Amino acid sequence: MPESGIKLLDHKDIISFEEIVDVVKLSVDKGIDKIRITGGEPLVRKGIVDLVRMIAEIPGVKDFGLTTNGINLKKYAQDLKNAGLKRVNVSLDTLNPEKYKEITRLGNIQDVLDGIAEARKVGLTPVKINCVIQKSSQEPDAIDVASYCKENGLSVRYIKQMQLSEGHFSVVEGGEGGDCKICNRLRLTANGNIKPCLFNNKEYSIREFGIEGALEKALFLKPECGSVNTEGEFYNIGG
Repeated sequence: MPESGIKLLDHKDIISFEEIVDVVKLSVDKGIDKIRITGGEPLVRKGIVDLVRMIAEIPGVKDFGLTTNGINLKKYAQDLKNAGLKRVNVSLDTLNPEKYKEITRLGNIQDVLDGIAEARKVGLTPVKINCVIQKSSQEPDAIDVASYCKENGLSVRYIKQMQLSEGHFSVVEGGEGGDCKICNRLRLTANGNIKPCLFNNKEYSIREFGIEGALEKALFLKPECGSVNTEGEFYNIGG
């Protein structure tokens, strides 16, 4: 998130839980069975546990996860598990408290570590750690994160720092993200656009085209490979 802050969406532009659920239902009807809630930071949205419950109750959802910065995870872990969430991905780029605070601008790393421990305790597993790196997983911070994960039975995925407007992305080390040859992902943004590719300007509004129309456009017009996105930022698209 930029230091200067961000422009917030008008409340009327943010899609409702009911709209999200309708998108998931139709997506499942078309063969999608893996759902992940991302952000921004999903655990700051009012009623997030209710949304999780609504999605978990949809027949056909087999793999249901959530990506979080972990700061509020201890508070919500048990409720999320009870609501039907299967697992969590937690963003963690360093174990250095001061560096973590600098990166996040206000975060307390102990809150994240406590959240990860709570997620393991209640069974939101496997807990996967997303670690952003500059060039290599052999960087000091990345090595520290790897050691922490090994000690605590966590899996780690290394993600090279990306730039949407410059087309900088690569295959995730330890995961499948970023590999255009096998990518079959679609992304629903907070304002109701379905994006077939993060590194592309294409997006289709569920309010303009209808849910089925937007899904079909995103599916059939998905680019073969990512290029650049000159109209979005990670904080308003989702990471």
